[in-house]
Amino acid sequence: MAGVERPDVPLCLIALRYVVPLEEVDRHMAAHIAWVTKGYAEGIFLVSGRQVPRTGGMILTRGHKSEVEALAATDPFVSSGAAVAEVTEFTASMAADGFTALLT
Repeated sequence: MAGVERPDVPLCLIALRYVVPLEEVDRHMAAHIAWVTKGYAEGIFLVSGRQVPRTGGMILTRGHKSEVEALAATDPFVSSGAAVAEVTEFTASMAADGFTALLT
């Protein structure tokens, strides 16, 4: 669907970058998965997954940058020092038909 603009519903992309060896990252995986699961249950997270190659992850969220930055800081990967998070806020102006529900 072209031309969809919903400035009242900002989206953010959290880019996680691992800063320790994967063995250390994996020690925090169960807590991270619980954190991600909670984000989905609360309707904040829309899509998530590992980067390829496995150097971090990406999470597409709802919310304003300041709110998402505060949330990202509570990710066990980030709070343990295993990863750093960069948050980019954007307004979706176009989306494929299957993704238009993300903008509502």
